Amino acid sequence: MAVSSTARLPQGIAADLHVDLFGKRLAGPVIAASGTFGFGPEYRDIEDLTVLGGISGKGLTLNGQPGNPGERLLETPSGLMNSIGLQNPGVQHFIDHELPAMKACGTTVWANLGGHTIEENVEGVRMLCAAGIDVLELNISCPNVKQGGLAFGIRAKDAAEVVSAVRQVCTVPLVVKLSPQAESIPEMCRAVEAAGADGISLCNTFQACAIDLERRRPVFDNTFAGLSGPAIRPIALRMVWQAVGAVNIPVIGLGGIATGRDALEFIMAGASAVQVGTANFQDPASCVRITAEIAHWMDAHHVKSLEEIRGCARG
Repeated sequence: MAVSSTARLPQGIAADLHVDLFGKRLAGPVIAASGTFGFGPEYRDIEDLTVLGGISGKGLTLNGQPGNPGERLLETPSGLMNSIGLQNPGVQHFIDHELPAMKACGTTVWANLGGHTIEENVEGVRMLCAAGIDVLELNISCPNVKQGGLAFGIRAKDAAEVVSAVRQVCTVPLVVKLSPQAESIPEMCRAVEAAGADGISLCNTFQACAIDLERRRPVFDNTFAGLSGPAIRPIALRMVWQAVGAVNIPVIGLGGIATGRDALEFIMAGASAVQVGTANFQDPASCVRITAEIAHWMDAHHVKSLEEIRGCARG
């Protein structure tokens, strides 16, 4: 797509879309979600990235990994299933080859990191902070190999342990990305806040299953895969509502947001900002389009800033 056709905000918008988050002034409330936007430059000729609140890059692990074998994506009614397996080049490769271009996108750089041990997480965070990222988004959905493969994000105690260790070396705002598989969302939120998180993002994909009728076997080699897209939005919104009520730190809402009205629901539930993921696959200019739809709604309803409506649904 030519640069001349890059999606931009229309002229004449009166609403103030800025978001103050973690001591930073974000251009807007929409952040590109990890795993759906590459590292950002891939979209530079498609939409004006300076309009975004940030870009959360492809999920990283310390040493990189090849990802899952077999089928990786499957469309479902109003959704998408994925079994990528955190395929990524590793932290050092990201720092050397991807981060410079990501920094040139004109918006805040969020590095998304997961690890299979606390030590991996700590070392990865140390390297990323030293490289000059803006925000560290810690994905605690990775299985903890020292605890029999149970994800860090299931039990509040395990989550608190990894967040506390990471907090000691993290020199940038620390956002913890929660799994919907947590035993208790409110308890998990309180645990990571107490352990030192500056913010929470939720929710990650929901565990799901699909069967190939011709093969009479599961579609995915790992049997289960992550479900995202509009189908999960009402459940994600409920979890964001619970999170906002449980903590005193910012909550970034995500899960099936495809329109400006979707995003506004999360903001009215109390979210400080939102992330857009699966919608990017359907419409590569989704992030700017959704930002514009938020602005148009605000102008039509004489809302000057997002602060006027943030959390208003809570009464």
